Amino acid sequence: MAEVTIKVEGMSCGGCVRNVTGVLKALPGVEDAQVSLESASAQVRYDPARVEPAQLRAAVEGAGFDSPV
Repeated sequence: MAEVTIKVEGMSCGGCVRNVTGVLKALPGVEDAQVSLESASAQVRYDPARVEPAQLRAAVEGAGFDSPV
């Protein structure tokens, strides 16, 4: 397993955190995702053979949030 922290901009409440957490955990290869409103980031543990950080950012952006590199 690998871990990465990605920025998540545009979250304003607990519902946003749950939404981002849900889209990340739904990706094949994601073992865990801890999303923080305070730090505007997501700490993701994932299998690099199944998913890449670019796919994690794309899922966040698909949910309506920004994920700058």
